[in-house]
Amino acid sequence: MDSKQVSTKPKSSLKAKVQRFGTALSGMIMPNIAAIIAWGLVTALFMVPGGWMPNKHIAQLINPMLHYLLPLLIGYVGGRMVYEERGAVVGAIATTGVIVGAKVPMFLGAMIMGPLGGWCIKKFDQLFLDKIKTGFEMIYNNFSAGILGMILAIIGQFIVNPLVVSGSNLAAKGVAWIISVHLLPLANVFIEPAKVLFLNNAVGNGILVPLGIQQASQAGKSILFLLESNPGPGLGILLAFCMFGKGNAKASAPGAVLIHFFGGVHEIYFPYILMKPMLIISAILGGVAGTFTFQIMGAGLKAAASPGSIIAVLLMTPKGSYLANLAGVLVAAVVSFVVSVPILKNNKSTDEDLDAKKEQMEQMKSDSKATDPKLDTTNVKVSIQKIIFACDAGMGSSAMGASLLRDKLKKEGVTDVPVTNLAVRNLKPEPNLLVVTQNELAERALEKTPDAMHVSVDNFMNSPRYDEIAQMLKQDNSSVSEVETKQPGHSIFSDIDFAQIKQIRFVTDSHHVGSTTMAVSEFNQELQTADKALRADRVILSDVKDQADQLLVTTTALQADLRAKVSQAQVVVVSNMLENDDLKELVLHLN
Repeated sequence: MDSKQVSTKPKSSLKAKVQRFGTALSGMIMPNIAAIIAWGLVTALFMVPGGWMPNKHIAQLINPMLHYLLPLLIGYVGGRMVYEERGAVVGAIATTGVIVGAKVPMFLGAMIMGPLGGWCIKKFDQLFLDKIKTGFEMIYNNFSAGILGMILAIIGQFIVNPLVVSGSNLAAKGVAWIISVHLLPLANVFIEPAKVLFLNNAVGNGILVPLGIQQASQAGKSILFLLESNPGPGLGILLAFCMFGKGNAKASAPGAVLIHFFGGVHEIYFPYILMKPMLIISAILGGVAGTFTFQIMGAGLKAAASPGSIIAVLLMTPKGSYLANLAGVLVAAVVSFVVSVPILKNNKSTDEDLDAKKEQMEQMKSDSKATDPKLDTTNVKVSIQKIIFACDAGMGSSAMGASLLRDKLKKEGVTDVPVTNLAVRNLKPEPNLLVVTQNELAERALEKTPDAMHVSVDNFMNSPRYDEIAQMLKQDNSSVSEVETKQPGHSIFSDIDFAQIKQIRFVTDSHHVGSTTMAVSEFNQELQTADKALRADRVILSDVKDQADQLLVTTTALQADLRAKVSQAQVVVVSNMLENDDLKELVLHLN
C-alpha cells in the first residue's frame, strides 16, 4: 500500500506553497458558492428589467446580497480559516469597514480583512489568554474580540477601502481591455495546465469568480465565470478515451464522462492527462477555442457555475445567452476531441505498459516528495479510528471517494470507522487518523497531518487501494472484537489505582467556558463536602500531559482521542459530566 507513517514535519515545495496560497483564496469563496448561486438565481429570475419573471419587490434582494451578504460571508470564512469562531467574528466585523461607502462589490476587501481579523485576534489571544484570571474568561473573550474588531473596521474604512476600490477599478479596466483586444482566449493557456495541477479551484473561485461577480453586477453577465468551469475541454478528452483508449483507461472513461459533464467534477479527467501528458495540448486548445467562441458570440453567466457541470452552466445562463454558452462548450469539446484522437491512436503502449508507466509516475512523484511509497503498513502499529478523504475543495471528488470506501467497508463488516471528506486546508492532526488523497495533493496533506497514516491514489473513483484499506480495517476490527470478548463486565473504576492519584483533571476539547467548567465546580463541591483533600481542574485535550499520578475524566466522545494521547495517566470515561452518579461514586474512592 502506498502509505507512510512519519514523525517529522516535511519541507514545503514551491508547488505546495503555490497550491496552498491558491487554496487560501478559493477557500474563502468555496463555502459561499451557495450564497453566490442564490444571488445569481434571484438576479436571473427577478431582475427588473432582464429577468425571466421580473418582480420589483423580490429584486430588492439583489443589491443587499451583492454588497453586504456575500462580502460579509467571505470575510467570516476568511477569519474562520485562520482562527475558528473568534477569527470568523472579528473577520466579519473588520470586513464591514471596507464595505461601507464602497460602490463596487467588496470581495477583494473581504478577502483581505477576513484573514487579517482572524490573524489579529489569534495573536492577541496568544499574548494575553493565558494571563486571564479564572472567572474573567468570558469578559475577556467578548471585549477583546469586540474592541479589536472595531479598530480593524475603522482601519478598513479609512485605509483599506480606498486602496481596494482603486485596485478593483484597475482590475476591471484591465479585464475589459483584454476582452476588447480579443486576448481573453489566451487565458486558457495558463488555466488548463493550472487545473491539472489541482489549482482549478484557486483559479476559478479564488480569482475569476470575484472578478466575474463585479463584472456581472455591472453588465448583467460575465464571461469570466465560463473560463475555468467550461466542461468542454475535459469532455472531449474523455470521449476520445472512450473510443480510442486502451485497457482500464477506456473502460473507465464512460463513467468519467457522466461524472465530469453532469456532475461537474473536473478532477476526474486530470489523471487521464497525467497518464498522457501530451493531452494537455488538447485541453489548452479546447479551452482557447471554447473561450474564443464565448467571446465572439457574447456568452456569459449570471453567477458562478459551481461545480462546472453543464447543468450548473445552464441554470446560471441569462435569457438570450443559451446558444452562445452551449456553442462554446460544444466547440471546446470538439477541438479537444479532435486533437486527442491522434495522440491516443499513435500510442503503441499496451494496457500493461500504461499500468507500468503509472507506477513509474507515482514513483517519480513520490521521490520528488522525499517519501517512500512502498512502506510496509504491517509495521505500522496503529488502530485507525477515522478516515478522511481530502481534495482541494473538499466537496466533489473526495465526497465520491469517501462514498465508495464507505460501501466497501460496509460490505466487509467494518461499521465503526467513520469516513468523511474535507478540503486539504482543513485537515487537522488527529490520533489514529487515515488520510486518503490524490497524488498531487499528498505533500500538502502530509504537512497538515504529519502523524497520520497517508494513502495517495491516482483517481478517487477507481483505486485498488480501497480494497487494501478495507482488508486492513477488517483485520484490525477482528482483533479488537477478540480483545473485547475476553474482557466482559468492565467497570469504569476496576482498573484505577487510586493510591497513585495526586491530580484530577476534567478533559474538554473547547477553550470556551461551558459544561466542563460547571462539572469541575460541582465535583469540587462534592469533594469538599466529603472532606477530601484532592481538588479537580479543567484541561484542554491538546494540553493534557501523560503523567501516572493523574486521573483524567472525560466523556465517551473524547475517549478515543484521549486514550491515543496518554499511556501512563489513568482515565475514567463517563457519559456526561453534569449530575453524573459515577462521578459521585468516584468521590468516595478518592483520598
